[in-house]
Amino acid sequence: MTLGDHLRELRNRLIKAVGAILLVTVVAAFFYKQLIAFLIDPLPGCTPGQVADAATAGHCGLIAINGLLSPFTLALKVSITAGVVVASPVWLYQLWAFVAPGLYRSERKYTLAVIAVGVPLFLSGAAVTYWLLPTTARVLISFTPDSATNLLPVDDFLNLATRMVLVFGLSFELPLLLVLLNLGGVVSARRMTGWWRAMIMGITVFAAVATPSTDPLSMLLLAAPIALLYLLACAVAGLNDLRRRRTRGAENYEDLQTADEPPAGPTHPA
Repeated sequence: MTLGDHLRELRNRLIKAVGAILLVTVVAAFFYKQLIAFLIDPLPGCTPGQVADAATAGHCGLIAINGLLSPFTLALKVSITAGVVVASPVWLYQLWAFVAPGLYRSERKYTLAVIAVGVPLFLSGAAVTYWLLPTTARVLISFTPDSATNLLPVDDFLNLATRMVLVFGLSFELPLLLVLLNLGGVVSARRMTGWWRAMIMGITVFAAVATPSTDPLSMLLLAAPIALLYLLACAVAGLNDLRRRRTRGAENYEDLQTADEPPAGPTHPA
């Protein structure tokens, strides 16, 4: 394919991926109140629509959204986040379909495996976010003075929650990206394992920046699974490189056997 063909292919894949996200976003917009209630539920000591009084000082209370356009903006953000999460099988398939033409025919059979692994990885990252939200909220709220009540705007918390869902979900796709690069022959397993010091450092820094709380527990809860997934990706890439070497070795052996055979031709009587 020429460069223009690659760009047109990329455009078509992007249109399909974005179209699927927009379609799910429109459907999710009809249920945005239920989605907001689902995201608010992990907050400890917070009751939607109620502000903590003096007897519950040190806890938090959710206050109304400020601004005329804030409710619409908040509903849009929550709906788009739901669209990205629910439509993950579609845009992951489009990503793979863009890479697959550059692979061997025997390697294209991994299409279903890529989707079967990529979707659970993305959803696992989103689930880890939902699991970490209570811990993150407790740590941040614990800085509230004993004589004060933390009035938490709903839009601030939901902005944080939606951002963390997308960041964690995409970060869990790192091993899949590395495996795709290995399948495409861009990077070898030896090079991937040679990056382990820089990767561990980068994952730790990313986890420290991505988690809004200052406690090391939240950072480790994000960094540890990503690091394990990176090591798993190195192992899968190593097995793929070993399979390639064996396949190429067998092909070279068959070529040598064919070259050693005498050419077929008519036999002349003595």
